[in-house]
Amino acid sequence: MIRGLLLLAIVGVVGVAAWTYWSDSAHLSPGTAALDAETAKQEAARLASRAATTANDAAGKLGDTVSDTVSEGRLTAKIKSKMALDDHVKARTIDVDTSGSIVTLTGVVTSADERDRALRLARETEGVTKVVDRLRIGNRP
Repeated sequence: MIRGLLLLAIVGVVGVAAWTYWSDSAHLSPGTAALDAETAKQEAARLASRAATTANDAAGKLGDTVSDTVSEGRLTAKIKSKMALDDHVKARTIDVDTSGSIVTLTGVVTSADERDRALRLARETEGVTKVVDRLRIGNRP
């Protein structure tokens, strides 16, 4: 993507410089053509720098998004592992959804004790700031 933006910027500058050269060359003195070539070079350098900055910003944002997703996946895995190892919680019937440091538990549990235990396991997990309870007490399918 960075190469594409850089190539597009260079092609655009070269196109503008060529159009200016051929459309006005009959009316310009040799000194003016050299000045226009220097202006085109400066404009190309400015556009290339701008394209590189934009591409760098986009890459940084993508990196942040990937990092957040990995972090959320780790939290989800920690909580699911705790539940799977706990004798009082049936982890297969509880969905764990993580958004940042907020965890949402959804599913069906058989008792209030199981619900409380699942919520406690999630709350005690390092990195969790809030747990949203969407667990229902009832019969499992």
